[in-house]
Amino acid sequence: MKAKTVLPAVAMTAVSMVLTLAVVVMWLGTAMPWPVALVVGLGIDGGWLATLAYERRLAAQGDHSRVVTGVGWCFGLIATGVLVAHAVTAEASTGAWLAVAWLPIAAKALWLVHGLWERTALTPTALGAIRGIQQEARDEAAVARARLRAEASTEETRLTAVTEAGARVARVQAKTAETLSEAWSTLETARKGEDTGRALTSVTTRVTPDVTPRWELPVWGPTEPVAALPLEAGPALTDEALDALVDEIRHSETPALSYREMATRFRAAGHSASEVRLRAAWKRVAA
Repeated sequence: MKAKTVLPAVAMTAVSMVLTLAVVVMWLGTAMPWPVALVVGLGIDGGWLATLAYERRLAAQGDHSRVVTGVGWCFGLIATGVLVAHAVTAEASTGAWLAVAWLPIAAKALWLVHGLWERTALTPTALGAIRGIQQEARDEAAVARARLRAEASTEETRLTAVTEAGARVARVQAKTAETLSEAWSTLETARKGEDTGRALTSVTTRVTPDVTPRWELPVWGPTEPVAALPLEAGPALTDEALDALVDEIRHSETPALSYREMATRFRAAGHSASEVRLRAAWKRVAA
């Protein structure tokens, strides 16, 4: 991965240095001896290469110097300025020289990109851990989506079943109501019919001379409960009468009955008395 960023930067730097040296020798060679022009070109390229090497050394140590970086950009701008000046003063192929004048700046930009990559580069172990975390997050999201879809499908099925059941109940109720309505209409027709009413009356109630009771339809609707009729309580036994009954029942067999047996026969005979009075009578008789 490192070669993907450093190789383009190295290639661009080499092309820029060669191009700068050639331009300086050709351009300044006409105004000064070519060895002097060669020294000037090597000076520009050497300064650029020296600052680049020192900057790479600091980067390898995890350090950074703005002064060194500024000096390196200055050499790059000088090389670019030389190329632009040569392109402007050239008698031919001005556009072509201007097209390659940006190479020194491009080389510095590529080294900047490579430096940023080095500061953010991760080890294969860290990259594997990141990929595992991302895959786990994707798996959990997929499971959550599948669970939501399943719950939505289940809820839709339940609502459909409830709706269909409600529709069936409504249809049954409507059919039942229609059947009851028809039956009621039939009963009403039978009640209003003179011959049918007389026939039904003769079989439902005793026929008396000159009296024909009207046959009414049964009540269909809410009814009110009728309170139960109170039972008429019989006259309460006096103590003397109660004592006599208790004594009679007690000595109805030999040996004499116990209280429980006497009380059972007392109530079975249709007599009524409270438990307190019955026990008091038993004590008086048995004393």
